[in-house]
Amino acid sequence: MTRLSPWPVVAVGAVVWKDDRLLLVKRAFPPRQGQWSLPGGRQAAGETVDQAVQREIREEAGIEITLLGVAAVVDLIDRDQHEIRTHYTVIDMLAEWRSGDAVAGDDALAVLWVSLAELAELDLPVVQRQVIDEAALKRRSML
Repeated sequence: MTRLSPWPVVAVGAVVWKDDRLLLVKRAFPPRQGQWSLPGGRQAAGETVDQAVQREIREEAGIEITLLGVAAVVDLIDRDQHEIRTHYTVIDMLAEWRSGDAVAGDDALAVLWVSLAELAELDLPVVQRQVIDEAALKRRSML
């Protein structure tokens, strides 16, 4: 099996809540270009996970957040019989909106605050829906 990188790439994301709605972004670039997704991206060298999440949310949606803890950690591996194309280890954080008006930034085509009930109307990958459900449970236990 061959792969493009000898190691997984660390990425971060966030399930950001504002009251009873969560933040989604329409991705401007691959992977999943043009599709709704949790906001996030790659962690840069020298950044902590918390710093990377704060930066990604600021860049993609223009808001400030308060981090509450880890929502989930998932491995996204794209492979076929012969090779591993990509492997991202994504650390998704649970967060609350703190300030700012959500607007699409450099990595997003659009932003959307959506209720859990409205998620069924969107074409989110199963793994993202699982992360959101986990985050919702953790958030409820904190309230």
